[in-house]
Amino acid sequence: MLMCVGASFVQRVSGFGFGIFIMTVLPYLMPSYGEATTLSGLCAMSMCLYIVISHWKHIRWNKLWYLLIVFLITSFFAVHFVSQAGDGLLKILLGIILIIASLWFSLFAGKVHIKPNRFTQTILGTLSGIMGGLFGMQGPPAVLYFVETTETKEEYMALAQTYFLIGNIMMTIYRAYYGFLTTTVLTDYCFGVLGVIAGTILGSYAFKRMSLPILRKIIYAYMAISGIICIIS
Repeated sequence: MLMCVGASFVQRVSGFGFGIFIMTVLPYLMPSYGEATTLSGLCAMSMCLYIVISHWKHIRWNKLWYLLIVFLITSFFAVHFVSQAGDGLLKILLGIILIIASLWFSLFAGKVHIKPNRFTQTILGTLSGIMGGLFGMQGPPAVLYFVETTETKEEYMALAQTYFLIGNIMMTIYRAYYGFLTTTVLTDYCFGVLGVIAGTILGSYAFKRMSLPILRKIIYAYMAISGIICIIS
């Protein structure tokens, strides 16, 4: 519940980061890695639904559909890989991704600009699908695309959260097919969704008052430390 508060807070303030935050802990709390990604997706889906409803009029489907299709195809194969790989290997891969993401956002965020064409969408959609299916953190590649294609913060939030909502719905179906949607996951979701509600409310309040650069630095440092722990533990 507490981790869902933190993850929802982060995503409500920055538009992404739910999976990045919560997956630093969930693999150690759940019976299996696959169940951890399933619970993360369910909780993130609940939060995204609220934001999508409140920002519905800002959704521009022509900027969303191609990236989403690439993501849905790629993430299916990534979830299949999770069903075959051992938890130890997946935790090491998670640690590496957390460290890389931390370094990327600390050093290059805001400095790299992309062209929002079909080639770029294919590359970013594929990366997002792999990261979403394997680690429940499809946000970073997709955010690069949405930042470059949106004109207002409301449109950015609407597109990003619609993308995450549909993506998490489909990945939950994929994970259920491979047996990761267990009774344990559903039970823990009932507690986690309470944290989602609290974190969303706190995030909405902080969004208007907190310095985003400071929050981001704290998050990136947390990601790096968590990544190292994942690798050595």
